[in-house]
Amino acid sequence: MDAVEAAFAAHPRVDFLPAHARSQASFDGPLRIAAGQTNSQPRTVADMLRLLEVSAGQRVLDVGSGSGWTTALLAHLVGPTGEVVGVELEPELVRFGRANLAATDQPWASISQASEGVLGAPDRAPYDRILVSAEPDQLPASLVDQLADTGVMVIPVAGIMLRVINPGGLVTEHGRYNFVPLR
Repeated sequence: MDAVEAAFAAHPRVDFLPAHARSQASFDGPLRIAAGQTNSQPRTVADMLRLLEVSAGQRVLDVGSGSGWTTALLAHLVGPTGEVVGVELEPELVRFGRANLAATDQPWASISQASEGVLGAPDRAPYDRILVSAEPDQLPASLVDQLADTGVMVIPVAGIMLRVINPGGLVTEHGRYNFVPLR
């Protein structure tokens, strides 16, 4: 079992779904959670986490934390010597995600209300890793700027999963995916 599989085993998707969607937790597709947002397809989440190559002790930004599932998975991967900063724009999901995350007993991870018009959490940058679970039309320079030296970001842009490596913003493409729009 690799680190991503271990994180999935420790934090099952079902624990991060609203009651109406829990019976579909094993479905390998996106599920509606609230506020027009979705809990991403498990296979997609696993692909993104493997591309991100998270290590223990790293500082990670989780953009679009939604139900808190990816924040919890990232917290498992960084362990208690790391830190995960989750940001979410929808107040209903901030409350839901925080409650779900709290149940995992990983105090080195948090979810904050995102500020309208501000991507990520630039006031807390830099980050070793950034995971973005919503799709912009173009690669946002403001998120690339939040990467630490040797930092990595995984983000779906215009339907294509990108892996961005700092410095220099080296970008590689890793397949086609659909996500809710990044706002």
